[in-house]
Amino acid sequence: MSITKEQVLQALGNVEEPDLKKDLVTLNMIQDIKIEGNKLSFSVILTTPACPLKAMIENACRNAIGYFISKDIEVQINMTSHVTSQKNTGVPGVKNIIAVASGKGGVGKSTVAVNLALGLSYAGAKVGLIDADIYGPSIPIMFGLEGARPKARDVDGKSRIQPIEKYGIKLLSIGFFTDPNQPVPWRGPMVSTAVKQLFNDADWGELDYLVVDLPPGTGDIHITVTQSFPITGAVIVTTPQNVALADAKKGIGMFMMNAINVPILGIVENMSYFTPAELPENKYYIFGQGGGHKLATQLNVPFLGEIPLVTSISDSGDAGKPVVLDEHNPMSRAFVEMAKKVAQQVAICNAAANNKSLVNN
Repeated sequence: MSITKEQVLQALGNVEEPDLKKDLVTLNMIQDIKIEGNKLSFSVILTTPACPLKAMIENACRNAIGYFISKDIEVQINMTSHVTSQKNTGVPGVKNIIAVASGKGGVGKSTVAVNLALGLSYAGAKVGLIDADIYGPSIPIMFGLEGARPKARDVDGKSRIQPIEKYGIKLLSIGFFTDPNQPVPWRGPMVSTAVKQLFNDADWGELDYLVVDLPPGTGDIHITVTQSFPITGAVIVTTPQNVALADAKKGIGMFMMNAINVPILGIVENMSYFTPAELPENKYYIFGQGGGHKLATQLNVPFLGEIPLVTSISDSGDAGKPVVLDEHNPMSRAFVEMAKKVAQQVAICNAAANNKSLVNN
């Protein structure tokens, strides 16, 4: 039988993108349609390589072709992506800036930020990571880069810092420029200037996501970053205890203030439960259960998942090889799934903002 491009588009017009609530044809996600006899090939352009719904969308496309045209057609689908953005981030080449924050220290925020960045990279995205925790930078240790010093080179007549590349992502930390054995007794204006330099004076190149590990609390650095650069969204890290949840709620409240107005991509509950190595099926909720999920429901923001309390996560960070890099570790899969959910929320935020912009114009 002979088929036409119009038939293909009509069939695929019945496949809805689950997050954006429109069909793939309307969203211009179907491209490169090629027909040779009963052989059909086309590309589906996803909004992120880390799309958690990739397999489901591909299967829906195959079913649509089989149902609306013919089951005898040989279908080849190229699932590719073009990461969306909604505005100029103020950092040349960077499409999205993701802030990772917590209301209090000690909840594993940096661990989540590092493994989020690596999880996005693992899925095929171009990723950078800024360690903006001026007073307690931990990225050099977690990447095994103690003592590393970024180089500078001339770019378009201006000296630019070259982020250090490791495990496929680009890194900058204030810890690369200070003595790790000395405290950093800086006042607010000095801190703000230093943080801005990590964004403005670096040659980041083309990035889909720039993850920013913010310090705990709601201080100068948070205000500097959110008011100086259009942040796509924030990931909030908490633990199940009430005191951590109360501080996380304050952190979310800061991002939601009119003067800041940064979308919340979701809440990650770290140290959710303890699973002994000898009893892998057991879960012990030693800090309480379900607090992060309840907070997400209460504030009507996405819940991005639970990360258990296991020694392999901290040991991997201390050894300079974050747990995401160990594909055989179940915790690696947990962080990759979390990263996919974050990418999913970024795409939803971008679509909503772009639709709003079209309506206003």
